[in-house]
Amino acid sequence: MRTLHTRRTARLFAPAIAALAALSLTACEDGTGTKDEGASAPVSSPAAAQPGETDTGRPAATTPAPDEKAGQTQGNDKAAQGDAGASAPAAENRVLCNGSNTKVTAQPVPRPLNHMLITVTNTGNKVCDLTYYPVLRFDEMQWAPTAAKDTQPQAVTTLAPGESGYAGVLLAAADGSGDGGATAEKLTVAFQGRTPNSDGGATATPPLPAKGVYYDSSLTVTYWQQSMDDALAW
Repeated sequence: MRTLHTRRTARLFAPAIAALAALSLTACEDGTGTKDEGASAPVSSPAAAQPGETDTGRPAATTPAPDEKAGQTQGNDKAAQGDAGASAPAAENRVLCNGSNTKVTAQPVPRPLNHMLITVTNTGNKVCDLTYYPVLRFDEMQWAPTAAKDTQPQAVTTLAPGESGYAGVLLAAADGSGDGGATAEKLTVAFQGRTPNSDGGATATPPLPAKGVYYDSSLTVTYWQQSMDDALAW
């Protein structure tokens, strides 16, 4: 009896089972059903783009944050200032040239006639400035020679350590028109400060030739020059 009942039950549910199987097959074919994940091969999907990459896998261009941009700008400004500082000595590293940091010589020259050349060489370890023109005094003379205005350079004569600057001196008129002539055995060279006729520091007393130097009322000096030729061109 149980066997007969079982067979009838199987016949009763067989159509329903077949219908369910058909529905399941249809769902799998139109993409709306559930597939057996264990039986199907895994489908690879594109990897998500990593930070700093585009969706093609190439590194992405980055834009500096505002703080980074400001830092880069300041860095560039400092670099520019560094280049500018290299081309010109800082003010605190410049001093006045005078008798304490230079070697001074005074030597008559054959040409131009009745001229003498004053040479100042920087013996210090800092850049120094020769301002305006030398103030000369022969022996105990009570007056100072004037400076030839047309010899004033465009910029202050500046000497790096070891460099020399120059000034020319007209000792006497070539045509003998000068008066009050005398022969000097001693020369004192005074230096000016940052303003005209101010004290520039220690004086120098370069030696003169043994026979002395003749001068008269025509005595005139040039402004300090960067080259010997400019000093003697006047």
